[in-house]
Amino acid sequence: MEKAILGKKLGMLQVFDETGLAVPATVVEAGPLVVVGIKVKGKDTHDAVVCGFEDVEERKLSRPVAGQMKKAGVPYKRVLREFRFDDCSKYKIGDVIKCDIFSGGDTVDVVGITKGRGFTGAIKRWNQHRLKMTHGTGPVHRERGSSGANSTPSKVIKGLHMAGHYGHERVTIKNLKIIKVDTERNVLLIKGAIPGPKGGLVTVKEAVKH
Repeated sequence: MEKAILGKKLGMLQVFDETGLAVPATVVEAGPLVVVGIKVKGKDTHDAVVCGFEDVEERKLSRPVAGQMKKAGVPYKRVLREFRFDDCSKYKIGDVIKCDIFSGGDTVDVVGITKGRGFTGAIKRWNQHRLKMTHGTGPVHRERGSSGANSTPSKVIKGLHMAGHYGHERVTIKNLKIIKVDTERNVLLIKGAIPGPKGGLVTVKEAVKH
């Protein structure tokens, strides 16, 4: 991996391409990141660049995290992430990574946490059908039907679609196209939708399977 950056999802809009077609796009406030630490294989288990994103007050950080940034001599950051770049040696503590590492037309993968929907039924969670509204089905029409046979195998099969916790999981959307890079506002316009709510943290990195 050569390029990656942390960002915040700001929302969605429409832009018009060169043919006049309206294209949906997601606005991401990407960076700037500050290099807080460098990991070297041998001393550490792997090569990596530790980056911080989004300014925060010292009192809102734990002592170990605040101490790490104080020792590095960089501003206090809310989020820390490791990136295993192909060449970590070209970075040093205090370097700033901005959205200009990307350009219009680049293909990227976007990683985010989906919206949490709490405990939901099988209809909302798995898009199952409701039961009949007549012939003695009621009074509950959105409950699950039979979960398995009585005699054989006399148990509920693993992986059966049931009610449960829905959302708030890590999701990667692959091969999205960057429409525009605004270096003055640290903003990326990415074609299509990305996971997460407005204000959610996302990772934008070069596509793996482009």
